Amino acid sequence: MFRVEVKLKDHSYPVLIGDGVRNALPELLPDSASKAAIVTRPNIPWQAEPGCDSQVFHIPDGEQAKSLAIIEELCRGFSQWGLTRADAVVAVGGGVATDVAGFAAAVYHRGVAVVHVATSLLAQVDAAIGGKTGVNLPEGKNLVGAFWQPQAVLCDTETLTTLPESEFKCGYGEIAKYHFLGAGNLASLPLVEQIARCVELKAIIVSADEREQGQRALLNYGHTLGHALESARQYSFTHGQAVALGLIYAAEVAHLLGRIDEKRVSEHRDVVSSFGLETRLNEQFSQISNQELLSFFKRDKKATKSLTMVLDGAAGPEVVSGLSPDVLLAAMERIR
Repeated sequence: MFRVEVKLKDHSYPVLIGDGVRNALPELLPDSASKAAIVTRPNIPWQAEPGCDSQVFHIPDGEQAKSLAIIEELCRGFSQWGLTRADAVVAVGGGVATDVAGFAAAVYHRGVAVVHVATSLLAQVDAAIGGKTGVNLPEGKNLVGAFWQPQAVLCDTETLTTLPESEFKCGYGEIAKYHFLGAGNLASLPLVEQIARCVELKAIIVSADEREQGQRALLNYGHTLGHALESARQYSFTHGQAVALGLIYAAEVAHLLGRIDEKRVSEHRDVVSSFGLETRLNEQFSQISNQELLSFFKRDKKATKSLTMVLDGAAGPEVVSGLSPDVLLAAMERIR
């Protein structure tokens, strides 16, 4: 088992990584909790026993669960069951479950404790850690949310044995991102070590910038185009594959701006392909114009005053603002 501490100014917590760590849930709930609301999908084959009175609250599959209507449904259910501010919410599932349960916990009674039991690779390497929660609007992904740090995160690698290949690829897109944020050649490591290394790196970044005022924005590398692709296809395109294409796209933008050379762009393609992910936009996007994709960039959370992306450079990825639409459109042509 690996244990990583996310060290924050006011609230630090452990991330446990390994087979069977979900069984540590009872000892990680607050002492005050006499009830635990378990938020999960109906078809998740794994359960988490909180060791106290509990009730399961089901959410729909996929991104359709990430809506304000589902948050209202959950909070009303919590209230009707009698969940108090001293109790806890437990998310069991992937990134959608941790996003939705975390946001519901953040707003119910203005904040109750939450523990994430991450059962997907995407959630274990990224989504469950760091306290960012949220839901989607028709206008874009994750536009409504809150920072709400968990009590603990349990990355149970045993749960990965039931994942289909498509779910693994979703997680691999985020692992590829961490390669360029300084994690090194993750593909050469055993999977549990890949997860632990990603968690360690994310913990360092989150500890330094909990509320994304600076360095934490680097965790959005590849996400500007990634979120646009997901939104344009109404979330039928997987997050990991979208981020992987977003990494290559960001490299092409950086190359057009003279920030990196062609060799570094090729490294992005090689890393993405080493995880079995596509490196170019396929026929799914043949009817979606570059201009339509660009329109989603303007709704991105980083675009406060101008078109903004995380771009690679001589010193590594950094936030770059004031980007020219012509450059962004030209880079799109290079990944089609």
